[in-house]
Amino acid sequence: MSVQTRSLLALPARTAHRRVRVDGVDVFYRESLPDRADAPVLLLLHGFPSASHQFRRLIDTLGRHYRLIAPDYPGFGHTRAPEDFTYTFDRLADVVDGFTDALGLTQYALYVFDFGAPIGFRHALRHPDRITGLVVQNGNAYEEGLSEAARDFTALTPDTPGAEEAVLGLLTLDGTRSQYETGTADPELLAPEGWLLDQHFLELPGRKRAQLALAYDYKSNVAAYPTWQAWLREHRPPTLITWGTGDPFFPEPGARAYLRDVPDAALHLFPTGHFALEDHLPEIAPLIADFLDQLPGAERVK
Repeated sequence: MSVQTRSLLALPARTAHRRVRVDGVDVFYRESLPDRADAPVLLLLHGFPSASHQFRRLIDTLGRHYRLIAPDYPGFGHTRAPEDFTYTFDRLADVVDGFTDALGLTQYALYVFDFGAPIGFRHALRHPDRITGLVVQNGNAYEEGLSEAARDFTALTPDTPGAEEAVLGLLTLDGTRSQYETGTADPELLAPEGWLLDQHFLELPGRKRAQLALAYDYKSNVAAYPTWQAWLREHRPPTLITWGTGDPFFPEPGARAYLRDVPDAALHLFPTGHFALEDHLPEIAPLIADFLDQLPGAERVK
């Protein structure tokens, strides 16, 4: 780790918690307040079943020197959507598009994790000129990155016998906790408030209906994998891949598959599960800092 990286990890950032209206959706987001007005921007796209709070410690760690912005999608966290909102990945991407427009963001890297990958790739295809780089953390874009359990899940339709019960089983406290603990080498490093806060939001009115709709729509992401891969080959964005190899949904082959389309990507594997930041933040945060410093137009952090 460089001297400058040690320095930036020393003091926590100040974080603002804000809301902005996007097409009738009251989007909650958290944003670091960096020391420099021209700090590089990293848009943090969270996963299921969490929200922007999953990035709290990363924002504290890096936010003094980079502008880290993390929205909650409709159906997640503190964001409030109209009762007639249609929960598909296209619509979530529409809201992220409008969110970046509302904040006036023009150049930024994407951090894509889990659900953040299908949302982020849709966004990148629509706005390729904005994307300065990708940080991929257990965010899948390849068939070989789907475990058998994930394949079974993505095949569900409303007409599949037992489908609703299978999805709702993931939305229980035990199901949410298992997403944090499965594949993790040392569960004592996991803070329980992560899954408890996720579960709090899942229990809000209408949230399980939203998750059912997104579960049935997940197959649209698998169908789009070739398009996302073509975008990667065409644009070859600077890419950092950090991956928990014990992920029960997205196993290690999904991480290595990116190297076919972005062969210059930096790949770092960790002996953990789905939520790799929970127990490997000390290893991952410096990698992100060094990556952001090396992006085109970024000045090295002093």
